[in-house]
Amino acid sequence: MHNSTPPRWKRSKSKHWLSAALLAASFAAPAGALEPTDLSLGDPHLNVLPRGKEDADRIKQVTAPATNFTTAEPYELLPAGAATVRARRDDEAFSQHSANLTFEQELEFKLGNGLFKKIWVFSPSSTRASDGLGPLYNARSCQRCHIKDGRGHVPEEPDYTSTSMFLRISIPGPVPIELETIQDYIGTLPEPTYGGQLQDFSSPGIAPEYRLDIQYEEVPVTLNGGETVSLRKPSYNASKLGYGPLHPEAMLSPRVAPSMIGLGLLEAIPAADILASADPDDTDGDGISGRANLVWSTEYQQIMLGRFGLKAGMPTVHEQSSAAFSDDIGISTPLFPEPWGDCSPAQSACRTAPHGDADARETEIDRTNMDLVTFYSRNLAVPARRDVDAPDVLRGKETFYTAGCASCHRPKFVTHRLKDRPEHSFQMIWPYSDLLLHDMGEGLADHRPEGRATGREWRTAPLWGIGLVQQVSPRATFLHDGRARTLLEAILWHGGEAQPARDHVVDLPPEDRADLIRFLESL
Repeated sequence: MHNSTPPRWKRSKSKHWLSAALLAASFAAPAGALEPTDLSLGDPHLNVLPRGKEDADRIKQVTAPATNFTTAEPYELLPAGAATVRARRDDEAFSQHSANLTFEQELEFKLGNGLFKKIWVFSPSSTRASDGLGPLYNARSCQRCHIKDGRGHVPEEPDYTSTSMFLRISIPGPVPIELETIQDYIGTLPEPTYGGQLQDFSSPGIAPEYRLDIQYEEVPVTLNGGETVSLRKPSYNASKLGYGPLHPEAMLSPRVAPSMIGLGLLEAIPAADILASADPDDTDGDGISGRANLVWSTEYQQIMLGRFGLKAGMPTVHEQSSAAFSDDIGISTPLFPEPWGDCSPAQSACRTAPHGDADARETEIDRTNMDLVTFYSRNLAVPARRDVDAPDVLRGKETFYTAGCASCHRPKFVTHRLKDRPEHSFQMIWPYSDLLLHDMGEGLADHRPEGRATGREWRTAPLWGIGLVQQVSPRATFLHDGRARTLLEAILWHGGEAQPARDHVVDLPPEDRADLIRFLESL
C-alpha cells in the first residue's frame, strides 16, 4: 500500500521491525497518472482514485484469512500500515499522531489536539473564543469523555460522574421521506421533552436533565475446567428528572465513549469492501448475517454507509465529531448550528439562555477549528502489535479463528487509493471489525433502534489497541456500556449470532482460553 519513508522507529536495528517495514513498503502504489472515480459509488467523502485488476488481485491475496498459525503473517506487526506507531508503555499510548504525517500535518494535529482538550466555559465570558458550553451538557471537553483518547468509564460512587457515559433516548416515529427507500429502516424521533440524549450537567440557572443510576446483579458463569466468572448484569435508571416524566414510549440506550484510534483509516475503507461482507439473509448458512447501517448524511445531503458510533449511525468522522460537540458539550458547529445543542423546544429556559454565538461568531466553533478537530480525530495512531510471534499468542490467534470470532471481527482491509489523503491511502490495516451490524442477543440488547439497527444489533467493535485500553485508562471497561470488567467477561456476554463462538470459548480447556486472551491483549 502507499508508504512514505518508514519512520525512524521502523528503521531500527531490530531485524523483525526492519523486515516488517520493508514488507509494508513493498506495497507502495506504482507511479503513474490516476483518474478519480465516480464519487457516487458510495464514498462521497473521499477523493478516490481507481484500483486496477492488479490491485484487486494483490488485495485479495493479502486480505485472505489466515491458515497458518505457526508464525505471524506478513505486515501483522503494523496494524495501521505506515501510520502505525510504536506501542508506548504509559497512558499516552493512544495519543500519538500517525507515523506517516508530514511536518506540516504534525502541526495541524497538535492544533487539533489543543481543541480536543479545550475546556469550554459558560456564556457570557471574557474568554469569548471558549464560551458557549451547554446550557445542557455531558462533558466540558472531548477529552473528558474519550479519556487520554481512549475509552470512557462508568460512573462510580462516591465520586459520582457520568462524564464519559450517558443515555441516548428516542421514541418510535415515522421514517423520514429521504430514507423511505431504505429497506428495514426504523423510524424514531427525539423524546419530546429531553431530546436525543440525556445531559446530566447544566449552566447556572438551568436544571440538569437527570442523574444516571446503575445497579448491577452478579451472574455467575461456570467454564470448562471449573473456573467461575461473575458477569455484571446492569439495570439503568434516569433519576432526578429535571423536566418531568419521560414519554411513555421512551427508549433508553447506555453508551460509554469508545477509543479514538484509527478512525481515519476506518473512514478510508471502500464502502464496497464493507458491503461485500454483508449477508443479511445468511445465504451461506454460517449463522452470521451482518447488515449495513445506511444513514442520512447532514454533511453530504444523501444516504451513506454508517461506520461510526456503537450502532454505525454516523457516516464520517467529521459528522460524528460535529454531532458530539452539539449533543455532548452543547457547542454549535457549522453542521449543527443550533446554539442550544440538544435542548428541546419544551426546554424554553435552555433555548433562551446566553449562547456563545451571540457576538460576531456564526457558530461557537467555526469551520476552521472544526476541521482541525476532524484532522486530529482521523490521525490518532494505532499502536504496533506486541509479541506477534509468541507461541501462546499464535495459539490464541488460531483459537480466535476456530471459534468463529473472525467471522465478524474481520482482521484485514486495504483502504482506498486517495488523491488528497496520502496518510490513509492504500494501507493494509488490521482493525478486526467488519463495521457491520450483528444481532448480539437479548443479553446485550438495548431495545432502542438506530437507523436500520434493531434493539439487538450492534456494530462490530474494532479490536485494534484493545490490549492497551486499561493501560491508557485503568478505570476503563468493555462493551457498549462498560459492563465487562475484563476481556473474558466481554466474550461471555456475546449472544445471538455470536452465541456459538461464546459457547466454544466456554468449552475450551483453561490453557486454550488463556491463550485466546493473550492474543487479544497483543492487539
